[in-house]
Amino acid sequence: MERKIRKAAVLGSGVMGAGIAAHLANVGIPVYLLDIVPRELTEEESKKGLSLQDPAVRNRLAQAGKDRLLKEKPAPLYDKQYLQRITVGNFEDHLSYLAEADWIIEVVVENLEIKQKVLAMVEAHRRPGTIVSSNTSGVSINEMSAGRSEEFRKHFLGTHFFNPPRYLRLLEIIPGADTDPEITAFMMRFGEDVLGKGTVLCKDTPNFIANRIGTYGLQVSIHEMLDLGLGVDEVDGLTGPVLGRPKSATFRTLDVVGLDTYVHVANNVKNKSTDEAEKAVFEVPAFILQMVEKRWIGQKAGQGFFKQVKTAQGKEIFALDIETMEYRPSVKAKFASLDAAKTSKNLPDRLKALISGKDKGSQFVWNVLKKVLLYSADKAHEIADDIVAVDQAMKWGFGWELGPFETWDAIGVEKSVARMREEGETIPALVEELLSSGKPSFYQKQDGRSAVYSIGGAYKDVESKPETINLAALKEQGKLIRKNAGAALIDLGDGVACLEFTSPNNALGHDVLQMANYAAEEVQKNFLGLVIGNQGKNFCVGLNLAMALMEAQDENWFELDMLVTNFHKTARAIRYMHRPVVAAPFGMTLGGGVEVMYLADRVQASAETYMGLVEVGVGLLPGGGGTKEMLFRAMEQVPEGGTVPVDPFPFVARAFETIVMAKVSTSGQDAINLGYLRPTDRISINPDHLLYDAKQLVLAMDREGYTPPAPRKIRVIGETGYATLRQNVYAMKKSGYISDHDELIASKIAYVMSGGNLPAGTEVSEEYILQLEKAAFLELIKTPKSQQRMQHMLTKNKPLRN
Repeated sequence: MERKIRKAAVLGSGVMGAGIAAHLANVGIPVYLLDIVPRELTEEESKKGLSLQDPAVRNRLAQAGKDRLLKEKPAPLYDKQYLQRITVGNFEDHLSYLAEADWIIEVVVENLEIKQKVLAMVEAHRRPGTIVSSNTSGVSINEMSAGRSEEFRKHFLGTHFFNPPRYLRLLEIIPGADTDPEITAFMMRFGEDVLGKGTVLCKDTPNFIANRIGTYGLQVSIHEMLDLGLGVDEVDGLTGPVLGRPKSATFRTLDVVGLDTYVHVANNVKNKSTDEAEKAVFEVPAFILQMVEKRWIGQKAGQGFFKQVKTAQGKEIFALDIETMEYRPSVKAKFASLDAAKTSKNLPDRLKALISGKDKGSQFVWNVLKKVLLYSADKAHEIADDIVAVDQAMKWGFGWELGPFETWDAIGVEKSVARMREEGETIPALVEELLSSGKPSFYQKQDGRSAVYSIGGAYKDVESKPETINLAALKEQGKLIRKNAGAALIDLGDGVACLEFTSPNNALGHDVLQMANYAAEEVQKNFLGLVIGNQGKNFCVGLNLAMALMEAQDENWFELDMLVTNFHKTARAIRYMHRPVVAAPFGMTLGGGVEVMYLADRVQASAETYMGLVEVGVGLLPGGGGTKEMLFRAMEQVPEGGTVPVDPFPFVARAFETIVMAKVSTSGQDAINLGYLRPTDRISINPDHLLYDAKQLVLAMDREGYTPPAPRKIRVIGETGYATLRQNVYAMKKSGYISDHDELIASKIAYVMSGGNLPAGTEVSEEYILQLEKAAFLELIKTPKSQQRMQHMLTKNKPLRN
């Protein structure tokens, strides 16, 4: 019988335990969240007259963990309603719950003895065959399960989530010596398919893969900073996006993790290592121990390496001066090598620029990078089965753009190793073997597929799953149909094509519209259907604002009119072609990005989709059909067929408010709640599966016998509805909530969504509303204040409220 996880139990309701419970709730799994019974009453409980026997007291810790999920940012839940899927309890009254669970996850304190006691308790109450795992970040899986039965050990393994569990992709799977291989394989699949994770198989070694390499990198960064006399802010300037790392770089990352947690992780390797050189690297510097003693442990304490300080200029970020242990204003890193790197077009070139300079910044980056690469190669086969696992762990767990071995390839293995030899470094056997076999890199392309170097001198194909579609690889395999400067059409196979945006930020311009028109013709002739999707950082951030502003400043009103008209023409070409179209939005899907999505019959959205019609922020209204579509979708929700007609005004007013307030969803599910998506649209939990899921939806629609939609008509709320909306806008203006220009924009939106100067109940077409929308868009873009908002967004990357 196929194994399924229908219910889970999480033991421990701290930040990680509650976060894991939230993500299980996100994917539809009911979960029990249990914790210890408190031994003392709080002052508030005493005032209420509660006793230690009251359930509210006994479940207090788990309930607090659950309640915290509604307050945390970024939000752990896709939808606040999912909180109902979490049931709280405690380790004394509710252990019977464990017999209901198909998966029990231990998330208690990182202490071997305590974990062993919890697992003994679990074994006494679980059903035979139930999977049990630990979320440990480094405690040995085999040591934890010592003393448990053979049946228990067969079903026990490590499942190490990274914090926050919803957002960080990595899930390390660590089997013990006795773990049933089928259980390991099941959890690898379950983690990927159901939880949406990047699962990596690890060996039971201290800190597993990501924390082992990542903590080493952080430690050598600290040592090099001290040796070279750099500041924490300078180091963060060198080790962020320019190096292919997250914005939090080095010391902001430590502030987010928490120095108390970091010290524990570093000590775990130091205490278990038998290599004196490795022990020395993992020795936590005295100044960090001093910070922990002072409780300067980072974000959760309000200060760590950085601290927000109120000054005469407002709130400023101060950095800790390691020498004086006092906070000072942050400074920007200024190095010639850094400037050179920032002008480079891609990450390999940025890396080469950073490590080839003559300044202190370049010396720092090279010393850190060199040591991390050597350490990764030395430990690779101790901690993992292959180097792909190491690279994936660092990308998914620490947000690196390139893993260590991909980085080595990017800077050139042979050239960098020659420099390392000159500097007296010992080259690991794995690297020596690669070079002595005449191979130039750890990865290479074979027939358009990626292959990785393995021990013995052969390359083997990197595992490629059918659910993972890689557009770049398809292009290399000759699947590109046509491209221009802003978009491409690619053959996904099985009769499905993909319209991919490739412009900067995937912004919409004339070239994108040209390719979309071509796609409509080509797909109708030679394909079963179309996916609109890409694999950039975001799906689409909307109109090419710089182009639109330039035309407005030059008073090229005809050009702007044609741009909107052409968008409408393209929309009709795609919307009404005789082939199914599915949009696959993800990440930031804003303004025109939402309007592109509205061209599709169905939507397959990523769970992490942040969607909104945000044009108000740049002084405009959605002018590519977005206002019209939100109106028509609002009217779809009005119940029909009752004896008493339902007033459509509240439905229109809700859609109006969503546009005027420029609401952006916090998830794919929230986009449904806000009305941007329909309840029938689908959500992909794993972002790597998004295009595959969209493609399957196209094929399913084709099999079912696709017919294009017919043009729609609605009955508008008319002049009376417009007057009511205007009253609401006026009230907001009088209360000081919006500016005069906000009032103007909101009034234009209200006019369009009311249907203009028509009596309530008048039936109108989509084309009629589109013309109202276009007229309002062109009127607004002519105003100086709207142009000021556009300019401010382009230069400051934030909205201007003028």
